[in-house]
Amino acid sequence: MSVVLQGNSGWVLDSLSLIDRSYERCIRWTGLHKSHVKCSFNRQCFQILKSHFKQEVRTGVGGESSDVMQKTNKQPKKRKRKHTELNQGEINAKAFHEKIRSVILEGTQSLVDSARSVGYFGGETDTSKDPLPSQDCSLAALCEMAKELPLVNDDQQQWTQSLFTEEGCVSHVDLFSQVTENREAWAAVVSLMGEDYIIPPNTAFLLSDFTRIQPLLQSGRRFDLIVIDPPWENKSVKRSRRYSSLPSSQLKRLPVPLLGSPGCLVVTWVTNRPSHLRFVREELYPHWDVEVVAEWFWVKVTTSGEFVFPLDSPHKKPYEVLVLGRYCPTTGDTSHLQTPNVPVEDKRLIVSVPSALHSQKPSLSEVLKLYIGAEANCLELFARSLQPGWTSWGNEVLKFQHRSYFNLEAADTSKEEVTDNPTGTNGSS
Repeated sequence: MSVVLQGNSGWVLDSLSLIDRSYERCIRWTGLHKSHVKCSFNRQCFQILKSHFKQEVRTGVGGESSDVMQKTNKQPKKRKRKHTELNQGEINAKAFHEKIRSVILEGTQSLVDSARSVGYFGGETDTSKDPLPSQDCSLAALCEMAKELPLVNDDQQQWTQSLFTEEGCVSHVDLFSQVTENREAWAAVVSLMGEDYIIPPNTAFLLSDFTRIQPLLQSGRRFDLIVIDPPWENKSVKRSRRYSSLPSSQLKRLPVPLLGSPGCLVVTWVTNRPSHLRFVREELYPHWDVEVVAEWFWVKVTTSGEFVFPLDSPHKKPYEVLVLGRYCPTTGDTSHLQTPNVPVEDKRLIVSVPSALHSQKPSLSEVLKLYIGAEANCLELFARSLQPGWTSWGNEVLKFQHRSYFNLEAADTSKEEVTDNPTGTNGSS
């Protein structure tokens, strides 16, 4: 059950359940031989058991002092920072937080209480000490190397390709200059570039950066939903070097007007920096002819329903912002919108236990169905994972599809047989 419940304030999501639902039917190809496998995402990634509270007094979801954390080890002395006045960015961030604080606090309390009443947020007892799965992702570097290869060979260039041959086994695929499709109704464990990846059913993806996005444009797809998770610039990213960030101004190069159908819903993940939020609302969306319709918030909680960070922490907040807008082109025929013009409510919350893996966002497919229709064509830009029925693009688009993030075991094939026939209903076509 991926949507635990829906209330007046928003939704409670079970992100792990939503991921695992994509792999209920999964096979592995070894040459021309296939075998059924039971596939699930590593549960440990969503075992956020405790809040990251550094204060001795911990603030619960209800905003009251709930208990005192006991010191178990002597803490090293920290050098005191000199008191300085807040800069303008910090002042703006504080003002934004105060504006939405009651929405986050009261909405989360309501949703968490309702989820607890149905047995969710009871806390986890599995406290595995094994290290989190990790994989040295070299996809971005491979994309950089692929720039040396020609993008278009001739006028007959095929911009899409199937992951499988007619016999069913994995075909030779060019991941960097063609949109690759799994057109089958089952997920598959496949070997790509010498590594094993698990590819969801009815999905399409392109592994590239800005300079090689042309195959996605040439594939002829128009999308009813575009979700964007930009690699925003910030000090933490620069220090950790987890991924390459992108200046805000460069986001205007994204060809959203060429990818979105009239009425397309555009959703952008935004950090809690007011300058990024202001840029999206006042520069980026107007540049694309996208009209802002709502701001939503992803609230991150533990398995027992507490905020993962103190709500009023001056450093990290337990929420992130999503800016939702409708693509309303000022030119061309817009009389027949291809997406349902359902009003989008403002200030909605998506409450879930976050992944411990950096930058793994929850899927929005379930909560956005009402606003785009069940048969909508969906696209994610700067994706690091794949979703059934979606097209995904980015220079790390297969990152969280790597075998190291999944548990695989032989499946019992006596009860179910996987069909070999394509469904012909790829939601990204």
